[in-house]
Amino acid sequence: MTSFLIRGRPRRATAHIRVRVAHALLGVVTGTVWLVLPLMTVGVPDPVPTARAGTTTRSAPPRPEGTSTADLVLPLLAGVAAVALAGYGRLRRARRARTRTTPGTVPARPSAPSPEDAERQARAALRLTDDCVRTSREELAFVRERFGTGRTERFERALRAAGTESAAAFAIWRRYEQGSPRDAGARRQALAGVIGRCAEAGRRLDAEAEALDRLRGFGERGPDPAGLEAAERRFRELTARVVAARETLAELRARYPASASESVAGYAEQAGDRLLFATARLNGARQAVDAGDTDRAVCRLRAGEGAVAQAGVLVGGVERLAARLAEAAMLVPDALAAAEREATAARQGGAGRAPAERVLAAAREEWTAGTGDPLDLLRRITRTVEPVPGAEAGPGALERAALLVARCSVEGAEEYVAVHRAAVGTAARARLAEAVRELGAGHAGRADAVAGEARELAGLDVRAHGTPYADAEGDTAGLAGAVLGGILLAEDADAGPPASYGGPRTRSRHRA
Repeated sequence: MTSFLIRGRPRRATAHIRVRVAHALLGVVTGTVWLVLPLMTVGVPDPVPTARAGTTTRSAPPRPEGTSTADLVLPLLAGVAAVALAGYGRLRRARRARTRTTPGTVPARPSAPSPEDAERQARAALRLTDDCVRTSREELAFVRERFGTGRTERFERALRAAGTESAAAFAIWRRYEQGSPRDAGARRQALAGVIGRCAEAGRRLDAEAEALDRLRGFGERGPDPAGLEAAERRFRELTARVVAARETLAELRARYPASASESVAGYAEQAGDRLLFATARLNGARQAVDAGDTDRAVCRLRAGEGAVAQAGVLVGGVERLAARLAEAAMLVPDALAAAEREATAARQGGAGRAPAERVLAAAREEWTAGTGDPLDLLRRITRTVEPVPGAEAGPGALERAALLVARCSVEGAEEYVAVHRAAVGTAARARLAEAVRELGAGHAGRADAVAGEARELAGLDVRAHGTPYADAEGDTAGLAGAVLGGILLAEDADAGPPASYGGPRTRSRHRA
């Protein structure tokens, strides 16, 4: 209420001043009339003639019919003043009626957003912040390769702080989704905390964006030639790795069931698509540098770097899965034997583990026949028999198996969200952030389950989003994947500027 009274004083003061001015003008007019009236009657003969000495005064002659001008002045002015004051009062009443929201009351402060509006704001803030952190991490990898860790420490520090704020915001949001806290006021505060932490994360990145551009030479002289060469060098390395990734996928399909490599199906093709886009953008950056077109050179370089980074994520996903499957295949016999011992001991102790024994028997049969997916077998084994720390130093086989499965699930979900970020919503990102927390806390089973939920939700988002941009030849080749991956921000008709290191205020600053 106090804030309203303070804001309302100037309006009331202005109204009082207007009334005083009107009264003062009326007084001036009235006084002027009284002063001028004698002058207006100087030329009029006396109504009563002066009597001469020695003569008897005669009766005054009758007044002429009608009224003199002087006699009309005062009544006329009084009438005009009355009409003016009445009109002014009516105008003030009409103005108060228009500005008053409720008869007799005025709201003291703007109404708070509804819970639905606050939730929408929180979702949007989480998604935007997560994109900013991911993009900043990608660009900083190129800068670190060019200048070393010594000159990039300030940017690394800002990125770590932003990542911490983002993780905390996701943790608050996840608890909110699960119904905690329950009090309506506390829930509003939780949403405010989510939005505030996201804002702080963006502020930390925004504060360093200009300094990063200076380090990279994104000013009048354009991109650092060495930086462009570094992007081109990584591009050439990835071109060879894409070919190897296709061969690796063929080997995985021949060795394991199709379900084993399903999570990276199409990754080699998508990596090639990103590199096709990078080809056009890096060539364009080189041409713009030669022509002295600084803005265009920076814009094209950043788009090319983003495409190269995502091609690396896609190829790396295939290579990572192949390594995890090989590791899982080596671990299955030990994990299976450990689980069977646990189940037998439990049955002998009267715990009744017959269902577990049946699951383990089926897993051994698949493994012996060579038809099982090693990671899926480990998942089923560890979910059947809860892994416990081994008696000897270090984790036992079951614990190692559970950790391997969880890591693989979290890594796969991270890769998928990274290269489809423009389509992935808040729910999938929140599950992924929770999976990362659970993995860090050592809760392997929970991390695996939640990461699976994140991947499933992200896949639904991508299928619902589709690819609205049609691929073409030349400069627009690979455009659909670039937009879907968030390499280009779809803000303009030409798919928007490239995403860059920074928060919401600066991430789209490079425009040709």
